[in-house]
Amino acid sequence: MRWLELVKRFAPFLLTFSLGLFIASFFVSVAAPSFQFKNRDGKKHREYHRLKYENRQLRERVQRLERERSMAASEFEVNLDVPPPPMPPMPPPAPRVRIRD
Repeated sequence: MRWLELVKRFAPFLLTFSLGLFIASFFVSVAAPSFQFKNRDGKKHREYHRLKYENRQLRERVQRLERERSMAASEFEVNLDVPPPPMPPMPPPAPRVRIRD
């Protein structure tokens, strides 16, 4: 008698679970994932060294450009102090309004 009760409780769960997997299989692959990693480490290693080399070149270029800029700035000292523009004239006074009694 107890086995029958166990089957009655377990059967709906199995049916619902299998129906859910069937519906999900239309949208998502339900197959076991593949954990075979192809030789990607060598590619990452080469990419890392390429980026490191490129960063070093860019850093040297920035330093060279900064040196050139500082040398150019020391050669041509330009006075950028511009005097402020003159003040505009004061507006005329407001007209007087006379009220006649």
